Amino acid sequence: MTADVSLAALARYDAVIDVRSPGEFAEDHLPGAINLPVLDDAQRAEVGTLYVQTSKFLARRLGAALVARNIAAHLDGALGHRDGSFQPLVYCWRGGQRSTAMTTVMDQVGWPVTRLEGGYQTWRRTVAAALHELETAPPLKLVLLDGLTGSGKTAVLARLADHGVQSLDLEGLAAHRGSLFGRTGVEQPSQKLFESRLYAALSALDLSRPVVVEAEASRIGRLTVPPALWAAMKAAPALRLSAPFEARVERVLRDYQAATDDAAVRDALLARMPRHHSRERIAEWRALSQAGDLRALATALMRDHYDPAYRRASAGARDLGEIAMDGGAEADLDQAAEAITASLSRWERA
Repeated sequence: MTADVSLAALARYDAVIDVRSPGEFAEDHLPGAINLPVLDDAQRAEVGTLYVQTSKFLARRLGAALVARNIAAHLDGALGHRDGSFQPLVYCWRGGQRSTAMTTVMDQVGWPVTRLEGGYQTWRRTVAAALHELETAPPLKLVLLDGLTGSGKTAVLARLADHGVQSLDLEGLAAHRGSLFGRTGVEQPSQKLFESRLYAALSALDLSRPVVVEAEASRIGRLTVPPALWAAMKAAPALRLSAPFEARVERVLRDYQAATDDAAVRDALLARMPRHHSRERIAEWRALSQAGDLRALATALMRDHYDPAYRRASAGARDLGEIAMDGGAEADLDQAAEAITASLSRWERA
């Protein structure tokens, strides 16, 4: 048995096996875990209902029969190719009956199996301590990558690793581009799974060195940036990207295509615009959308909504300087990444 859920410890196992139901697994799970449920969602509900409404004994007998059949199916299926050297880590919700059942059988097979003490709850407590509790959260040396909508922040962020710069892609982890039109076509994870991904990403970084993160609001789509990270972001200095307005419009039309192809979706999103915009202005935007004039729509939204909102949000932020780009070409993005690398080097030496 172990309670070590560090990424280094998890990497020592040939597999991390989550034996909870598919619904529990979908909400959140340990990094890299595979789901081999000993009870599926329907079976878990059936046993629970029988336990509460009819008989604890009958519920346990039914549960044992179902667990035995499901474990047998996993031995014949997902685990059928594993030889005697297979070393898995197994966990359930609290490290109780479900993981005990699986590890008992696996131990009898002859596999050197380890059970996670406290189960998933051990992992969740670790994540919460790092991301929710300011007293136990690790210190973060963040630098925000800021700039008006369409300035290429996400594209530049992706290039920083090639220059030896650490970065954290919040939008990628949240599967959302962070604005009203930011849906990516991929379902956003649950809040807990987002936090697990975030904790794993931070754990893989050297937190004594700067980490560049795109400037975001406290919410990314329907997800919330955890308190410890948000506090660090609010205190972080910023590097600002700038690009010509027309180049920004072109990038917005490319980057947000998945969210703007459907006229009905566009109209529904525009109907949810903040109430400080007049009804007349929103009606103009909806008319441009219905006419399919996406360039005019993007231009109007950036000029009258996104750019003013950015300027309000960034007022008073600590500024490490501006990195100006001539346009949105690949060469411009590469030069911006080089400039950020040089700026960070000067900042660390200061």
